[in-house]
Amino acid sequence: MNRNKHEKTLELDKILALLAEHTGCSGTRELIDAMTPAPDIASARRSLSRTVDAHSLSSRFGTPSISGLAPCVELLERAKVGATLSMRELLEIGALLRTARNLLTWRRQAAGEETALDQLFAQLVTDKALEDDLSNAILSEEEMSDHASPNLYDIRRKIRNAHQKARETLENMVRSSTYQKYLQEAIITIRNGRFVVPVRKEFQHEVKGLVHDTSSSGATVFIEPMAVVEQNNAIRELEGLEREEIARILLAFSERIGSQADYLIGSYRALLELDLCFAKARLADRMKATVPILVEDGQTYLKKARHPLIDPQKIVPIDIMIGGEFDTLVITGPNTGGKTVALKTLGLLSLMARCGLMLPVADGSRVCFYEKILADIGDEQSIEQSLSTFSGHMTNIVEILKQADKRSLVLIDELGAGTDPVEGAALAVAIIDRLRHLGAKVVATTHYAEIKLYALETPGVENASCEFDVATLRPTYRLLIGVPGRSNAFAISQRLGLPEDIIEAAKKEVSRESARFEDVVSSLEQTRQELEREKAQVQRYRQEALEAKEKALQLQKNLEQQYELELRKAREQARSIVENVRFQSRQLLEELEALKKQKERENFAATVADVKATFKSYLRDLENAADPVSQKPKVQENYRLPRPLKPGDNVQLMDLGSEGVVLAAADKDGNVLVQAGIMKTKVPQSNLRLLEKPKATMGGHFVNTRQAVKSAKENATSSVDLRGMTAEEAIMELDRYIDTAVLSGIHSITIVHGKGTGALRKAVQQHLRTHRNVRSFRAGVYGEGDTGVTIAELK
Repeated sequence: MNRNKHEKTLELDKILALLAEHTGCSGTRELIDAMTPAPDIASARRSLSRTVDAHSLSSRFGTPSISGLAPCVELLERAKVGATLSMRELLEIGALLRTARNLLTWRRQAAGEETALDQLFAQLVTDKALEDDLSNAILSEEEMSDHASPNLYDIRRKIRNAHQKARETLENMVRSSTYQKYLQEAIITIRNGRFVVPVRKEFQHEVKGLVHDTSSSGATVFIEPMAVVEQNNAIRELEGLEREEIARILLAFSERIGSQADYLIGSYRALLELDLCFAKARLADRMKATVPILVEDGQTYLKKARHPLIDPQKIVPIDIMIGGEFDTLVITGPNTGGKTVALKTLGLLSLMARCGLMLPVADGSRVCFYEKILADIGDEQSIEQSLSTFSGHMTNIVEILKQADKRSLVLIDELGAGTDPVEGAALAVAIIDRLRHLGAKVVATTHYAEIKLYALETPGVENASCEFDVATLRPTYRLLIGVPGRSNAFAISQRLGLPEDIIEAAKKEVSRESARFEDVVSSLEQTRQELEREKAQVQRYRQEALEAKEKALQLQKNLEQQYELELRKAREQARSIVENVRFQSRQLLEELEALKKQKERENFAATVADVKATFKSYLRDLENAADPVSQKPKVQENYRLPRPLKPGDNVQLMDLGSEGVVLAAADKDGNVLVQAGIMKTKVPQSNLRLLEKPKATMGGHFVNTRQAVKSAKENATSSVDLRGMTAEEAIMELDRYIDTAVLSGIHSITIVHGKGTGALRKAVQQHLRTHRNVRSFRAGVYGEGDTGVTIAELK
């Protein structure tokens, strides 16, 4: 399609060529070639909504395959009026039906969710019976299956039988000694669809039959012997019947297709539209595009916009706006600084939005719907052609002035260039005034100081500049709204090696007013850059402070939660210990009473009373320590160990109020390795107290009350931890624990085996099923440890 010159200037055709690369059908590429920007905002929004929904569905469910569809409209129109379709055309209809069915199956993944594509999906036609019949009947463009119809199968069976008989007759002939001397070769071949044998030229009258062909050398003639003439005739008749049956089948398929041709044409066109929508989605992924807000209030604001035809590794995103507080933007700055790219980016993205494409911009960008986008962009940077002469520029601007109105966006590069600077600047100001009077939004680039002053003094007109780094004498390609730019001709020339005396002489030729204006702009630019750097640094410091504060708050929260958790665990453990020891103490006291009744020794009663009193005293101390966190044991002042600690010594950890066993003597730093329950830790010697084992004599036996309490505390807990053990080790430990629990009178136990791979849990539960002391068991629930524990009830 021949696009208007404004679209070509802004390179819309190249974007559409990129879009065509992501399609799967030739028909879709024809749609793109004929595509024009939407004529109204409703059409543009509808097209953009379809693209957005296609992108969303593709992101969640993958992009569906819509490929290999041949143009079907013409052949469907022929079938509609009674024409017979060829096998190739029937295969194309089968592909159309299959693609439509597959696409509807894919769409059902998001069933119940409405999208802008649903109207297209609703136009898809499926006919599984027709699709299967075509697939089973047509094997290729030139071959029909034997099973296309019972009659065709029967005809082809007869043809095969006739072929077999004819071959058998000829094989008998070529193997006979009578005929072998007449044959050039003992083979059977086909000429003109009939079985023949190769006979030497000199013996052709010895073999009775019909001559069908002669070899190129003339030494061989191909004769159909009279013995197979009738059989060949029968084969030809059957082949005629076969052709008639194939024609009948093709006509029947064509009539079935013709009866729903209109629906199939609609389905084909809907598939092309869907292919186009998914191609737009794929292009959006390639450009890392987002969804713009399409408006018609005249305000455009593109955030971090990128020109889609420039290498993403080299492009510098820009923010550009027009409308709102100003309707005209004058962009100044040095050559090669990015002014033309900014113009093309604004114009091209506006056209892309009208075509329903997502844009390479940041979220929240707004694009105004302009009915006309008029551009005069042509210089050495243009990819298409140069219109750099003054007459060429004026010709374009005259046409633009004829077309511009309040629904137009006008883009002019190097306004007023190519003629006397004074006259050019005056013309530029007059042209901008006329375009503003017509209501158009205008973005223009220039080097003229007069136009910069015009933008400073005129309400509704704003300056912008392409930033130039004075320190490196290189453009940064950033677009700065509200800041006039300098051409920096002297600085650039100096960097390129122009002699200093020439530059100084040129500076003297510049008028005092122009020089003062440029100096003010330069000073403002330097101040702005310094403020930008300081602002960036302050924002960085602020962000670091916020992150540090957030980390500190999170750490405090975690510590508080951990403190509460440990406090709750300690109290629960203490209460459990006390209850279990209380139970053990009652049992021990009952045993002592029993012993008392059995012994008649004089001092036995006194001994039992002493042991009983000592045990009760220790039990009260243990009850007072039920809250090991809030009630720490009193530390003896100036306590000194009676002797150096050695492995196996029983000690008390003063900070925790618990007992442990020394595993290793003190190291050079005075720390002792102690095991307290399942925990191993290094503890300073000053935090340990050696526990001596007081003994009481009972008829030659010694009763250690502290050891009895400790044993009860260890053996009477209501849970056992098997984590980290092998299955065999765990089963042995579990048996020992269950025996202790039964003796202690505990009826419900918790077995901690962890989640992991589940092997340990399976071994434990399998063992519990056959254990004589286990009544029942179950997996833990939420709050008990979930599947990481098993709760067992003992008999």
